[in-house]
Amino acid sequence: MKFSSSLKFNAVSEWWEEYLAYDTLKKYVYQLEKQQVGYRDTVHDLEANESTSLMQGGSDRVSTDALFVPLLDRELKKISSFYEAQEKELAEEVRGLERMVQQQEANGPDVGHQYDHQDEDDEDDEDDEDFNHALQSSEVTFSRSPIGRRRRSLSVGNGQPSGSIRRSDWSSPRRYSISSNEDHGDLEASIASLRSQGELSASQILSGGREEEPVVVLWVQLGLSPRRITNLYLSLTSLRSYVELNLTGFRKILKKYDKVTDSNLRDRYLHEVVEHAPPFATSSKDRLNRAIDTLFELYTRCVTKGDITAAKRQLKMHQREHIAWERDTVWRQMIGQERRGEGGNSGAIRALGGTLLLEPEKGLVDLQTPAGRFKLTTKHVFLLVSVVIFVVLLNVQTIDSVEANRCLAILIFATVMWATEAIPLFVTSIFIPLLLVTLRVIRDGEDNQMSAPDATKWIFSVMFSPTIMLLIGGFTIASALSKTNIDRVLITRVLSLAGTRPSTVLLAFMGVACFASMWISNVAAPTLCFTLIKPILRTLPPKSKFAPCLILGIALAANIGGQSSPISSPQNLIALHEMDPQLDWGKWFAVALPVSAISIFLIWLLLLVSYKPAQSPDGEGNIEIKPIKPTREPFTFKQYWVCFVCLATIALWCVEHAMEQWVGDMGVIAIIPIVAFFSTGVLKKDDFDQFLWTVVFLAMGGIALGKGVTSSGLLDVLDDVIRDVIDGKSLYTVVMVLSVIVLVVSTFISHTIASVLLVPIAKEVGSKMDGKPETLLIFLTALICSAGMGMPVSGFPNQQAATQEDDMGQLYLSNIDFLKNGVPASVIATLVVATVGFLLMKAII
Repeated sequence: MKFSSSLKFNAVSEWWEEYLAYDTLKKYVYQLEKQQVGYRDTVHDLEANESTSLMQGGSDRVSTDALFVPLLDRELKKISSFYEAQEKELAEEVRGLERMVQQQEANGPDVGHQYDHQDEDDEDDEDDEDFNHALQSSEVTFSRSPIGRRRRSLSVGNGQPSGSIRRSDWSSPRRYSISSNEDHGDLEASIASLRSQGELSASQILSGGREEEPVVVLWVQLGLSPRRITNLYLSLTSLRSYVELNLTGFRKILKKYDKVTDSNLRDRYLHEVVEHAPPFATSSKDRLNRAIDTLFELYTRCVTKGDITAAKRQLKMHQREHIAWERDTVWRQMIGQERRGEGGNSGAIRALGGTLLLEPEKGLVDLQTPAGRFKLTTKHVFLLVSVVIFVVLLNVQTIDSVEANRCLAILIFATVMWATEAIPLFVTSIFIPLLLVTLRVIRDGEDNQMSAPDATKWIFSVMFSPTIMLLIGGFTIASALSKTNIDRVLITRVLSLAGTRPSTVLLAFMGVACFASMWISNVAAPTLCFTLIKPILRTLPPKSKFAPCLILGIALAANIGGQSSPISSPQNLIALHEMDPQLDWGKWFAVALPVSAISIFLIWLLLLVSYKPAQSPDGEGNIEIKPIKPTREPFTFKQYWVCFVCLATIALWCVEHAMEQWVGDMGVIAIIPIVAFFSTGVLKKDDFDQFLWTVVFLAMGGIALGKGVTSSGLLDVLDDVIRDVIDGKSLYTVVMVLSVIVLVVSTFISHTIASVLLVPIAKEVGSKMDGKPETLLIFLTALICSAGMGMPVSGFPNQQAATQEDDMGQLYLSNIDFLKNGVPASVIATLVVATVGFLLMKAII
């Protein structure tokens, strides 16, 4: 979790304005970064609502330290003032409680009965009822905080406690602060512990689950309930956490400042300034710890009858359960909203680091009816049309075979549904096995219609094939490389060598995006690259052509990277599944790597000619790019372990054919990284949950459809049609025709879906030609599927590039950029596959 989010989740809501303004300081850091590269800009003070220039006298450069340190000093002064006020108030309350206990112990147990505590007892009774009701409630919308309720001014005069109680509104949302370095691994256990005690009364919880002893009842009657000590304890620990969170905030923002501005302010400012401020001084921490120890002692004398260990256990248990309660309500509500797309921007969907802004779909028909509002959208129309086509094809005998006729209806129905995305793509894929079984499409080896139970067992057995295991193994490698930061370390070290020339930086980023796509998929690679270019984009002059050129170059290169290795994209795995025998990794690389390298180079030349990215916006001179700084952290043992497992797995995949009698298939080898990473703790259950399971089910549905087409006899029926189409045509003619068809289809629909539909056709075409070039045509189809990148919707890299915005919220790319550069790039990549790739395939396969 980013620190800004962690700060929001862990902060006490009543004190929110008193925390370090981390987000504001981070914006200042980025503005100072622009100043360093010589661009005049303005800093807007979000708190004072003022704007100040970061540069004076045009070209005169002002030290960034001289600008940033006063901002830090202002925040430190704010935090120190608040801390001193809180510490004074809490210290007075602790002293008041201590005097009450001492005086009551000196006066004896009966003297307290002369006081009238009816109002306070009534209040405690109400609190107990509210507390019990909250524990027994199955759904809690808001949580409580003791911070607002503990504010009570205590004074002792003539032996009598007096004071007024300020009660906070329990219906308002509260958060409880926790230590920034606390281990949160027992969250679920804490929540379970809290729920398991839901039947206990408030007094039982405060006393460790036992009925209150007579001495506890006496102290309650005297106005000193365990809840008062407990709430004061929670307030003191909250103040201690406030100090720790702000200290972490200073460390984080200074680290970011040093990294962005290449300064060395962090250690000097922390040691010389922050550590001597009142909240962070050793003496302040000692006073806070002594106050907490005093509460332990008071709780021991008032509640646990001299058992200090029990007192500490009960107070800490109450603190832990309070934190668990807060997380079980506030945290889960907020995280749930983010997952549902309701957090922050309800019109945005965040996935894999990218944000896709969605406009609400306008209805073709929007009517108010007695039963509610009726809204007809385009997707509803597509769904209706798909169903009508499906029903018509089922009832029209276009093919003599019943099974083949029904399979044709399923094929066309799935194609229309995938092309229009009337429902999510993976839902259509999951629907296919249901149709294949219920419509009795599957036939056995003797061309007899399979029974539903036999067809079910058969279709599910072929859906989870070694190819699916290979896909999951690829996800595992990608997740391990990303989680251990290996991808970022390697990429930044390579990019640091690119220099400051725009053309060189563009080529370096395109090469890195292509290489990253080979191993962490062409879904995650552009996300990483778009994160790495943010420092460059922030320091570019306004309206610079280099920004859209760089973003589009990364997207196009990531698409090309999708063809470079067997695990870089699902379409490659679908193609491998259809090959018999499967192509080993060495041969795949021998064809794909030269094709990808040539395509990247030619697309780079296209972008240089189209954008002229080196020119400054005013046309006078050239811009200079801020160099990427490599990460300074050394490789850890975990990173070396991940590299070893990944390299070993890839090496085994490359020589799989030589080991086939021992490993059987590449899917079995894919189990190695899964076991190696999850068993050693490199990856966790949450990482497994975050795999792209929609892609897995999409591939499984495509495999099921392909098997259904073969089993039903539909593919045999198409033999004559295919033979007529290719009769008398040379292999290269077929290659060129197939290339055009694949490029057009993959430009407008998902690359994976294009391969699901077109790979079986390429296989059947090859089986009817002289020389049986099925593997060649399947390979060519898979590579060209990744070359379809002419539209903003052509693949995830393009979709993510289309959503990149500048600081003012303006999109870097328009549809014109894709049409002007994406379409020619697609044609270039397709021609490279159909020429260079074809020649390499003929020589190798």
